Amino acid sequence: MNNIRVGFGYDVHVFADERELWLGGIKLEYIKGLLGHSDADVLIHALCDALLGAANLRDIGFHFPDTASEFKNIDSKILLKQTMLLLRNNGYEFGNADCTVCAEEPKINPFIPAMQQCLSQVMAVDADLISIKATTSEKMGFVGRKEGIAAYATVLIYRI
Repeated sequence: MNNIRVGFGYDVHVFADERELWLGGIKLEYIKGLLGHSDADVLIHALCDALLGAANLRDIGFHFPDTASEFKNIDSKILLKQTMLLLRNNGYEFGNADCTVCAEEPKINPFIPAMQQCLSQVMAVDADLISIKATTSEKMGFVGRKEGIAAYATVLIYRI
């Protein structure tokens, strides 16, 4: 049973003017982007945290601190690739991921296949192993007020 591990990740970013919106490794055309030290890809950040947590390797902020200048405006796909390298160097392989993006706007569903393809290439895994779902918060809370986007990720990893 020690060969299988589960991890959970959560991230949130507020919308900001004059920023690009990156989600699941792809750029979405939208009137605002997300504010963050990196490109603020909330989905990738939740996925990285889930992967790191499953392997008991701390969290994304520990490995890629927002106080480090080398991560300023970095493409989060680089962080995900580094996370996968950490995972594999510690004797684990990716099993699957189940991710949920919570946003009132923009509508995410049309972009899910492209996100799955992008993430699968970065992670060097089959796209079928990455589930991405989209939902709203029924106009409640900061997501419901269209102030930002939240993302959740659950992953399964296994010892090689």
